[in-house]
Amino acid sequence: MASFYGYEPKSRLFLGTAQYPSPAILAEAVRLSGVDIVTVSLRRESGEGGAGQAFWSLIKELGVRVLPNTAGCHSVKEAVTTAHMAREVFGTDWIKLEVIGEDDTLQPDVVGLIEAAKILSDDGFSVFPYTTEDIVVGGRLLDAGCEVLMPWGAPIGSGRGLNNLYGLRTMRQHFPGTPLVVDAGIGLPSHAAQAMEIGYDAILLNTAVAKAGDPALMAQAFAMAITAGRQAFEAQPIEARDMAAPSTPVMGKAFLS
Repeated sequence: MASFYGYEPKSRLFLGTAQYPSPAILAEAVRLSGVDIVTVSLRRESGEGGAGQAFWSLIKELGVRVLPNTAGCHSVKEAVTTAHMAREVFGTDWIKLEVIGEDDTLQPDVVGLIEAAKILSDDGFSVFPYTTEDIVVGGRLLDAGCEVLMPWGAPIGSGRGLNNLYGLRTMRQHFPGTPLVVDAGIGLPSHAAQAMEIGYDAILLNTAVAKAGDPALMAQAFAMAITAGRQAFEAQPIEARDMAAPSTPVMGKAFLS
């Protein structure tokens, strides 16, 4: 299992906690999937009418590790301020860093992301950057102090899967010793399995589970797919061929004339 800032999770699935039909369904999804890292939003914790405190109590009861995020931040200043507030509220130096650069695709502003990552890393944060599959950007983020890279598979909430399989493969090959997590765009367990089959260390998703007809069952399905995908990677699968290769030897076969 990959180590994330010194922590080795039991599960390779990281689960978001937004948009579930009810707290009870969220709790069941966490339990059935076996995840031990969940992402949380500072905005959710700060909800009106005490809803945020009730949500935080639920997360504590589940006994999982919290990865706060800077979701919705569009500037370096906003992301850094949100990260500092999250550290105070949730009592952790972990932060999933998002600096959004474009509203329609929610693509990361990679220039701002690198700047914010440097500021937060220097301030003692363990930064999990939501980035693109660009290896140059990935290198800059590692230089800024990040020890994990989280490239998107597709736009957040789109469910499109792995839009740039070549780019994701290249990132995996370029950073063989860096924990890599596909974050965003995963819609089906098969998408998650595909990412694991090319060597990724974990999957972070939210919408595909929270918006499913049966979120708890879908969370369990993702957990199983991720396990299968990782096992397939470790088993060293055969390479694709352009031509057929007989699985039954023809040597010694009887021929009738």
